[in-house]
Amino acid sequence: MTISGRSEDPAASQSEPTSKMKGVLESLVIDIESDHNTQDTARRVAKMYLTEVFRGRYMAAPPVTEFPNAEHLNELMIVGPIKVRSACSHHLCPIMGRIWIGLMPNEHSNLIGLSKYSRLAEWVMSRPQIQEEAITQMADLLMQKVSPDGLAVVMEADHFCMHWRGVKDTDAKMINSVMRGSFLKDSALRREFLSLINLKN
Repeated sequence: MTISGRSEDPAASQSEPTSKMKGVLESLVIDIESDHNTQDTARRVAKMYLTEVFRGRYMAAPPVTEFPNAEHLNELMIVGPIKVRSACSHHLCPIMGRIWIGLMPNEHSNLIGLSKYSRLAEWVMSRPQIQEEAITQMADLLMQKVSPDGLAVVMEADHFCMHWRGVKDTDAKMINSVMRGSFLKDSALRREFLSLINLKN
C-alpha cells in the first residue's frame, strides 16, 4: 500500500465536514443549538480531524534532505522510541504508541537527519489506519529515502478501541514489526536490534 498527501489547505475544506458533523450530532440527539457546551462542537471536531488527527491525508510529505554516506557507515543504527499518535480506521479511536527504527546502511545509502524520522512517522501516522499497515508504510518510505542494506521497524501501541469500548481491556498492547533486507536474513542482527530497543523501558 502506498500513501500520499493531497497537499491542500485543510482549513479551506472545513465547511462540508462541519456541516456533516452537525448532522451526525443531531442524529445522536445531541443539542447543538441551545446547549452552550456543544454549540461549536461540529466545527471543533471537523477542524481537529482535518488539521491534526488526519492531517497526513491532506498535507504533502515533509521535506527530507538526504546526505551521502561519506564515512561509509555500515554498522547498526537505531532511532527511537519515537512517540506516535494515530486513529484506528474501524472506530476512529486513538492509537497511542512508540516506534523504533533499525538501519544497516551501506556506502551507497543516504543519511537523513534524526528529526526527520519523527517527522516522517508523524506524517504516516496522521490518518485513519490499522497498526499493521502503518508500519509497513513507514518501512516502505524509509527504504525509498535511505536505501539501506537492512531496515527494521517495531511499533508498540495502546488501542483505545480496546481500552474504551468492546472488551475494555486497559492493559493490552499490540506489538508488531517489519523486517527488510539483512534484518530479515540475519537472525543474529535481528536479535541484537530487538535486545537493544528493550521494549520494557
